[in-house]
Formats: sequence, C-alpha cells, structure tokens
Amino acid sequence: MKAKLVLEDGKAYSGEFFGKIEEALGEVVFNTGMNGYQELMTDPSYTNQMVVMTYPEIGNYGCNGEDLESKKPKLSALIVKELCLHPSNYRSDGTLEAYMEKHGISGLKGVDTRSLTRHIRTKGSMVGMIVPEEKEVNWENEEVQGKISMMKNPVDLVTTKFSYSRGDAWGVPIAVVDFGIKEGILKELEKRGFRITVYPAKTKAREILGEDPKGILLSNGPGNPKDLPEVVEELKKLIHSKIPMMGICLGHQLLNLAYGGDTIKLPFGHRGGNHPVKDLITGKVTITSQNHSYTVDAEKLPKNVKVTHINLNDGSIEGFCHRRDPVFSVQYHPEASPGPMDSYQLFDLFYDMTQKSGVSQCL
Repeated sequence: MKAKLVLEDGKAYSGEFFGKIEEALGEVVFNTGMNGYQELMTDPSYTNQMVVMTYPEIGNYGCNGEDLESKKPKLSALIVKELCLHPSNYRSDGTLEAYMEKHGISGLKGVDTRSLTRHIRTKGSMVGMIVPEEKEVNWENEEVQGKISMMKNPVDLVTTKFSYSRGDAWGVPIAVVDFGIKEGILKELEKRGFRITVYPAKTKAREILGEDPKGILLSNGPGNPKDLPEVVEELKKLIHSKIPMMGICLGHQLLNLAYGGDTIKLPFGHRGGNHPVKDLITGKVTITSQNHSYTVDAEKLPKNVKVTHINLNDGSIEGFCHRRDPVFSVQYHPEASPGPMDSYQLFDLFYDMTQKSGVSQCL
C-alpha cells in the first residue's frame, strides 16, 4: 500500500507501508548503524520516535527472541530504503516485517533515506507522520496537536511500575533507577555479580537509601531531562549520601542537572554505533554506541565537575566525574547492544567504586 512520510515543515517522502498498516506519528530521527535493528527497535530510549535507518538494506538477518533490549518494540515507526523479505541467519526466527506486524509497529519502505537524512541534518529533527499516499496532513488540526502533546514525558511510559530484583542474591547490593533501562545494562551488571534492585523512575531517595545500597546506577531513557524536575530533586538527595553513582545517557544528563548544570538539544542527535569518543584522562579514543537528542551544556558546567570524555565529531561532552563525590557518568552506551564493546570497562570501574565507598574517581 502506497504511503508517505510528511514532516512538520511540509517536506514529504514517498514509500510503501510494511509491518502494521496504520498511520504513525513521532519525532523523525536517523540511526547510522549497519545492523542491530532489533535491539534498536526494543530500546526504550526510542519511545515516540520514528527511526530512519541510513544503511540501505534492513532485515537481512531476520529477528529472534534473544536480541531484545525490552519485551517489545518501543519506537513509533521504522523507515528504510530496502526491506529484506528473505533473511538468512541461523538465529533467525522470522522476518523483520512479521515481527513488526506481531507487535503492531508501522513501517515505511522504499524511501529515499539518503535525501531524508540529509534533510534532517540540515533542518534538524522534527515531528513527522506516516499516512496513506492520498491523505493530506494538517498540522494545525486539534487531533494532531493533541497527539503531539501526548509525546511529552515518555519516561512514564517505559519505566518499571514496581521495583524488582535480579542478579546474584549474595552479591554487592546496588540500586538501579529505571528511566527506560536496556537489558544490555542489566546483563553487564549481572556479569559482575551485583545484587540488583531496579526502581521506578520517580522513586523517592529515602526508599532507595533505606535498602543501604553500595552503589546507584542511573539508566538511559527517552525524552528531555528537564521534563523530570522531581527526579532531579531526588537525585540531589542521593548525591548527598556519598554512595558511588554511575549515570548512563539520560542518567548522565539528570546528574548534570542535579549538580546545577544545564542541558541543550542537539540539532539531530547522536544515534548509531560509530561515534568516536576521546578519554581526556588517558588520551584513548573509543568507538561508541549512542542514542540521544540532548547533551550537557558545556558553557554551564556545574562547579567541581571535571569533563572526562568528548565527542570527536562535534566536541560535545560525553562524560564527567565529580571532584569530591564518588560520581561519574557518560553520555554514550558502554553496554553497546548494539555497537562496539570498547567501553565495558566502565562497569568494572563502577564495581571498584562500590568497594571503596565515598572515594571520587576524578583524576
């Protein structure tokens, strides 16, 4: 069935529906990964977003029941140049299209994704709609505006509703605050023998501290960190406890706000598994997996915060540590899933910090 993507600036791109034949709305962003589409689709950080894959053919190794970052897809739609209908891989349980149909996710294929990506890079990420080819989109329509307004506070849609435990029952106890956590992060924590308690995003600090954790991890997640002021207030209390803390992606941005810093929105964000990041302490450059729209404002850095990592593409801040508190965070995804495995050692650093409570890792 013929369909099109209409951007809020009026630009339109023709294609065909695949997956669930249904209209879709979301922020249109692009991902430069050559693979990992199943992990991408189930990453809660993509909530309310329509993802354009820049690699020309998607779906060639099918889908399976193992490469999931959450129980089901979280994105609004997937947009591709060419959809592979006959995947070939020994782990494949079925096609990408069948997986999307099963979970009610719309897709658009046959799109000039090169042109669309260049447009986003020039104009910035913006809201778009996938509709039948003959339908006109009126962005001033009350129903459309209502759907756009409902895209705010996506963390509420993906955080756990109740706390739960996993990992080694006799391991080092840590608290994980779930803003939309990926399964890959939990697996890396389990490999290090932690006893993990996962809490909803808006859990009060007193409840977390009442369980006497030896470390606290703040997860990735979707949306604007400034939409979570109540979370920032609770993080201030957690910081005051001097318990070792690690932040990832949205967790990194929220820590920055808790220390009095600011965040800004990038024109088109960082999404993919090929982003070069330089460690300013060691001088080492790693290739990282990233998925975010917002970044720490370099001109409004909090006091006593030291920048530890920068993005070599645009110079944006990719990590910091606190000079006094046992706190560090990174903007990228050290668990990869998908992406390069260059940064797994950050979970080892977090483990070491839980063994030396109260000691800052800032060098």
